[in-house]
Amino acid sequence: MSNLHRRSVLSGIAGLAALPQAASAQTWPSKPVRWVVPYTAGGLTDSATRLTLEKIDLGQTFVVDNKPGANSLIGAEAVAKAAPDGYTFLTVIAAHAANKTLYAGKLSFDPETSFEPVSLVGIAPLILTVTNNLPVKTAGELIAYAKANPGKISFGSSGVGSAAHLTSELFKQVAGIQMEHVPYKGTAPALADLAAGNIQVLVDAPIGVMSNVRAGKIRGLCMFSKERVPGVEEVPTIVESGGPLIESSSWAMFLAPAGTPKPIVDRLSAAVAKAVTDSDLRKRFAELALIPAGTDPAATKKFLADEVEKWRQVIVTAGVRVEA
Repeated sequence: MSNLHRRSVLSGIAGLAALPQAASAQTWPSKPVRWVVPYTAGGLTDSATRLTLEKIDLGQTFVVDNKPGANSLIGAEAVAKAAPDGYTFLTVIAAHAANKTLYAGKLSFDPETSFEPVSLVGIAPLILTVTNNLPVKTAGELIAYAKANPGKISFGSSGVGSAAHLTSELFKQVAGIQMEHVPYKGTAPALADLAAGNIQVLVDAPIGVMSNVRAGKIRGLCMFSKERVPGVEEVPTIVESGGPLIESSSWAMFLAPAGTPKPIVDRLSAAVAKAVTDSDLRKRFAELALIPAGTDPAATKKFLADEVEKWRQVIVTAGVRVEA
């Protein structure tokens, strides 16, 4: 067989192999698409997912499946093991990136390689709040108070390894202060203890605490962001509040099982990018203090890798441990 003929045959075989993928992308979706949210309904992750999917019209419905538990591991594992056919997707937040280090060697999947990045939907910078009994009104004053009163400040979080917990650890590391961690099972009990003065500091997403800040039950010192955040413009950035530049957030990211055909991933990613430009969606996102993103798969992959490394360093330095 001549080299030219051999190349033609090989090219033809490659073309035939690509036909199923091309066809699946053209006909996808031909049935409802399952979307796993590894948290309870009504929270930031669930809301961001549902609001975005409502603005995507691909000719089929999206069925949201809330599978909370184990710091998002239950839902993530289910999607990692799902068929990569374009009919199962996943929404993750910052905890997903931290889990790679927190549960190293204990997972049946890899938070990065077991998934195809689709799009970073939005970013929700976290807010630093304190009890009204604490004599500080800025991040700078909090740092000074903590240094002058070692051992007198405790901070709550929605759980070990959460974005709230790890951001507080990052704040401690960068500011050079000590605070004692008091983990809770969710934001609500931590917020109640903050308002009662049983803990002094709480970092969380604005959606969970701003009603209490605006009601004067607790004090909002700053946002962990470079610029003021739509929806909570009254809260200064950490630098404006006299602290060091620290950017930290929760976020919503769409993933697919590894091996999902690239044309399907690209089509969905483009649909997300279009959805987040919708004026109504942007208004709803501002109510959640969520900044729209809509990144392509390559940018999404890099963002996730950067977050994995960022939280790896924080976790290792702080010596954070969780039970698998």
